[in-house]
Amino acid sequence: MKEVATIPADLVVYGKIFTSEENQMATAFAVKNGKYVYVGDREGAEAYVEAGKTEVLDYSGKGLVMPGCGNGHAHYSIGVALPIVGTVAIGADPEKFLKELVPAAVKKARETGAKSIFGFGWNYITFMENIPTRQQLDAICSDIPMYFADDEGHKGVANTLMLVNAGIMKADGTVLKKDKDIRGGEIVMGEDGTPTGFLKEQAGTYTRSFLDTEKLYPVDVAKIVIPKIQEHLLAEGYTMYIDGWGNYFFNDNFFKAAQQLDQAGEMNFVIGLTYEIESWMNVQEALKRSVDVQQYATTRVKTNWLKLFMDGTVEGGTGYVDPLYPDGHQGLANWTEEELTDITRKTNAKGISMHIHTMGNKAVHTVVSAYANGGKDELRNTLVHVRNVNAEDYQRMADHNIYAVSGMLWHHGPSWLADAVRERGLAPAGVEGKSYPMKSYFDNGINMTSHSDFPATSGSPDDPFGIMEIAVTGVMAGENGTPWWPEELLTREQAILSLTINVARQMLIDSERGSIREGKYADFLLVDKDVLTCPAAEIHEAKAKATYFEGKKVFSR
Repeated sequence: MKEVATIPADLVVYGKIFTSEENQMATAFAVKNGKYVYVGDREGAEAYVEAGKTEVLDYSGKGLVMPGCGNGHAHYSIGVALPIVGTVAIGADPEKFLKELVPAAVKKARETGAKSIFGFGWNYITFMENIPTRQQLDAICSDIPMYFADDEGHKGVANTLMLVNAGIMKADGTVLKKDKDIRGGEIVMGEDGTPTGFLKEQAGTYTRSFLDTEKLYPVDVAKIVIPKIQEHLLAEGYTMYIDGWGNYFFNDNFFKAAQQLDQAGEMNFVIGLTYEIESWMNVQEALKRSVDVQQYATTRVKTNWLKLFMDGTVEGGTGYVDPLYPDGHQGLANWTEEELTDITRKTNAKGISMHIHTMGNKAVHTVVSAYANGGKDELRNTLVHVRNVNAEDYQRMADHNIYAVSGMLWHHGPSWLADAVRERGLAPAGVEGKSYPMKSYFDNGINMTSHSDFPATSGSPDDPFGIMEIAVTGVMAGENGTPWWPEELLTREQAILSLTINVARQMLIDSERGSIREGKYADFLLVDKDVLTCPAAEIHEAKAKATYFEGKKVFSR
């Protein structure tokens, strides 16, 4: 036992403590200068208590103490910014979209003198029979370019001026680009032989790049957004996350703002920023820019990921799959295996990890091959979302230390969903009710992390305990459903590992965060319910009563 006079702690906590060091439990820990200096039992922690110097917090019998949670992939950078930089279309039907939301966006743009209009959030399943056309958007506004992305960010609708600015067509209707002329995307064509304004995958990101991005998302706006993200995260119990759209508006302003806020001492969480490149870009120039943004890295701002899209979404018909969809198509593949191998080799050589959106099993197989042949295993190259995986690819992922970021929150659905997917031909035969594996990663020794993909949550919860309940039960609270793919459900301990230490491993910060262990930063939660023992259907009710970051209380409910 250490002498009190040698090291009085700043804070000592007693309670039921899940450490995320495997499944280890503790009953006390001590914190000094923002780090754990002791983890063990109450008797051992008492040696670190000195009257007048040590704050003592007894949380025994009040719930669970656990590490701060992480989100392995989300888009808070745009989701939280939407009310500021654009128009939120989440929950709207096509009629409301055209009669209320778009006119309101135009009115706002005219009042503020905006040079472009941006929106986000319409749902493809809701809109698929009535996708707004450029002509319908033109009838509302034809003199300001506008682009509205769907809630997944994989599709968009644009007015004619937006398409003209992007070089897709001329104002007189002359077609300059059509069908799949933009690599990795599709320009949907109408019966008149001209673009309808509906854009899929990389055709959408290409068109979006012609928005007035500097005015939409300057550094000053980003510095307003990040504190709002911080408030949101800490209230839900997150102390770290990776943002999948660090340069969504094709500039470095979010990176710059994060660095400036951390240098000013205003960051109470760790943010990971990915640099995204698209398949229509000049790859060599884009790779250089992905290296350039490393200058913005700080203690709490991590910048060492390159983000790519391998394919789209399975239910949206753009996931890259084998066998084929019922109508005979295979989906969209943005890159060849050879290209990905070369990009992985060059990126890993710079110490930057790969972070690739993969949904269909064919996309997974392609990316795993690229990582295996071109990557450095120690950089923990990652697959994101991962709807379906071939059995043989699990072993290859384990062999090459390839990580999976899983949509644990999407592992549910109403009882009719699988039949609807089957009837509409939205997935290959045999996988209609099988998506987003979880337990298979643990069974095969693969590091799996949870993500919410916010704001693309599709009605699912963003908070860690709502996600945890789905991962454990296969059912979302309040939904009329039966357990989804029950053989892939997790234990409670596995779910917490996916939300804590596994995210820290993915972010390459597990030596200093993600679990309650001596020498690590004291990022932890006081949870108002014991989610290890409460009824499974009540896990979603749990909240972070208090969130601590580096030993300091940064949120209290």
